[in-house]
Amino acid sequence: MKTKIYSLLFACATLPLLSQVGINTTTPTATLDVNGTLKVRDTPAATALPGYQVLAINQGSSEVYKMDPLLLMAGGSTSNTTVYAAKKSTTLSVLSVGVFPGGFKALNFKATDRTVGNAALFDDNDGSYIIPSTGVYAVGFAFKYSTGLVASLLSEGGIGIARTRGGTSAIIDSSMFSGLNVLVTGLSFADTRINSLYSFQAGDKINFGTIETGLLNLGALSTSNASIYIYKVSD
Repeated sequence: MKTKIYSLLFACATLPLLSQVGINTTTPTATLDVNGTLKVRDTPAATALPGYQVLAINQGSSEVYKMDPLLLMAGGSTSNTTVYAAKKSTTLSVLSVGVFPGGFKALNFKATDRTVGNAALFDDNDGSYIIPSTGVYAVGFAFKYSTGLVASLLSEGGIGIARTRGGTSAIIDSSMFSGLNVLVTGLSFADTRINSLYSFQAGDKINFGTIETGLLNLGALSTSNASIYIYKVSD
């Protein structure tokens, strides 16, 4: 009996000396080395992310690490290669390319006008952004027309976004001029903008331009300015 008690006491005394414990393995390589599946029967739910970490497994070593959940939401350090933005003012004009419906005339944006993005995403020949991959894109287009026209004519115009797919062009969105302001000379200037989400296919070409209806002819745009942005937000 004494022998059993001494053996138990000795075993208990040596427990703190064991730095590694293995389950289903005789050669543990961590403080707790589990060779098998893990089941957690009940856990409380977190109501907010701050103050919490998530567990991730290293596929090489099978070790478990904690990480900030915001890294998962942000996609890690991966950058969005579809992002493109541009601005044009003093050399703004319309292009004589393509056959667009509804009085649409494409603006002469070029890759050199970009403020953010890869020049390879833009086609200087027809002033279009080329969709690199199928998905949902956020698109913005702002335009300020400041070459004088009488307000009654200017109200017949606006801006639009055109998509060309398989050789066929269509206006996917438009906005008529608003915020007309009459100068002391009796001439006017106006501005408008478009901001929305659109579904595109890889290879679609996106143009930004003006829309002229009725008797309106916007003519020279050299004192006007325009800015655009586009980027993919979802597959």
